[in-house]
Amino acid sequence: MNPEEDTEWNDILRKHGILPQQVKITQNDIYDSAVEQAREEESKRLEKLDLDELDELEDEEEDEVLHQYRQQRLAEMQAQLDKEKFGELTQISEPDYKKEVTLASKESWIVVHLFRDSIPECKLVNRHLSLLAQQYRSTKFVKIISVECIHNYPDANLPTLLIYGEGDMRSQLVRLDRFGGMRTKKKDIENYLKDVGAIDPGLRRALPGEDDAESENDDGDNDGRGVYFDLGKGV
Repeated sequence: MNPEEDTEWNDILRKHGILPQQVKITQNDIYDSAVEQAREEESKRLEKLDLDELDELEDEEEDEVLHQYRQQRLAEMQAQLDKEKFGELTQISEPDYKKEVTLASKESWIVVHLFRDSIPECKLVNRHLSLLAQQYRSTKFVKIISVECIHNYPDANLPTLLIYGEGDMRSQLVRLDRFGGMRTKKKDIENYLKDVGAIDPGLRRALPGEDDAESENDDGDNDGRGVYFDLGKGV
């Protein structure tokens, strides 16, 4: 006996629950399945297209799915632009600190450079941070004269980086000893900021004329760590 056969005896057995009810596949079922499969394949194809390619395709065919993908892509781009709202190293003063750093760090990561213009290492760090600010625009980069931030702060501890996130100080880097002082490269600072979570590698922008392969290469023998000094959290 074949339980799948559509016979009178099998119908009786199904009626009494001895055999499971027969599932009949209609032409509509076959059509719906084919449509669903086609939509999934189309979705996978559209996910690989950029905005220009979507525009070209939209000129050729008016399709609701295509329109939705274009709107979704625009929304993603706008969300990224909303996050990348900085882009330069700005100087602040003591009265600005609470607003520009402590409070602002509840919404974004903040990199603060305590510096003096008379110290060559500070000038070097300012150059590196100016470039990093252009590349990581979702992170806020600021600089402040050291004694305005912490009264009587010793020049021997400069340059100093204070890293703020989620409304609090998360890390600090004092001097450039581990990076080789004046031999410190931009990538040394960049790796340190990555390690503490202050910058998002996924949002990194290339600088004009930058060699991508070279920029991705982590040259240098240091391990990306610096000298730490407990500054407390009352800044």
